[in-house]
Amino acid sequence: MDVEERELFAKSVGRAAAQHSGPALDAALDDLGWVDAHAADPQVAVSTLFGLQGSTNVTSSALDHVLASALGLAPGLGEGAVSVVLPHLGSWEPPARVYGGSVSVAGLATAGVAERDHALVVAERGAAVVPAAGLDLRPVHGLDPRLGLVEVTATISWTDAEVAPVPWPEAVAAGQRALAHELVGASRAMLDLARVHALERIQFGRPIASFQAVRHRLAESLVAIEAADAALAGAWDERTPFAAGVAKALAGRGARTVARHSQQVLAGIGFTTEHPLHRYVRRVHVLDRLLGDARSLTRRLGDDLLARRSLPSVLPL
Repeated sequence: MDVEERELFAKSVGRAAAQHSGPALDAALDDLGWVDAHAADPQVAVSTLFGLQGSTNVTSSALDHVLASALGLAPGLGEGAVSVVLPHLGSWEPPARVYGGSVSVAGLATAGVAERDHALVVAERGAAVVPAAGLDLRPVHGLDPRLGLVEVTATISWTDAEVAPVPWPEAVAAGQRALAHELVGASRAMLDLARVHALERIQFGRPIASFQAVRHRLAESLVAIEAADAALAGAWDERTPFAAGVAKALAGRGARTVARHSQQVLAGIGFTTEHPLHRYVRRVHVLDRLLGDARSLTRRLGDDLLARRSLPSVLPL
């Protein structure tokens, strides 16, 4: 896409995200040709949509499409789309285990799995598309029920003839890049809420934005966001699981930092359900743990470096 096409695409997706969420957003994205845009320019399509999902606090089944595409499928978003069973929170390992002629599935899925005909299940040996009707689904109500995650469990008959090898690490990397964009989008929204409040809230006859402690919190939040954004740019250039893991870890850690500082700046109003901050705080805590949380990813990446006894190439930040 050239500059004008990117601007038009971003405006169109922005209008859709501002007006819709869930299946309605999927339908709007289908009308806009987001799937075709993802095939033509994945970086623009993913960064635009997931950044807007983070900033507007809406949901779609685009993560399914990102993962399925990386695994060799192109299922779209609407009718005929395939859900991808995700690992449990904090994990990035395949969500299924093979025992003899059957496979035990224990993971998560996006809300769209209930309307889909098929789901893609990944195990150590490979992956297979199975009927979604054979999965036991339980809505996850925890910290962020608006996200619409569903717990998936099942025991499925599995033969080697039905299983195809898939590039699971590359799919996880694609998902981590997408979620990192969503975390950065949510972080920017939280920082903007805190910034506007700091400019408008008057104490001792002047805006609290003039107080050094408040300015430091806002500045640290911006540094955390820009660091994650820079790592994301490097992850798109490198397209490796290591770079994607670094970007996801920095985005998750940065989002938690921004949430903490924004809450401090907003003070009492930030604790109320009337103020939108709590929706972003809930969302980033869950998104941080999808496909690996910042702490676990940092530990795993460090262990990998020690095992290899070599450093990766420097990211072009």
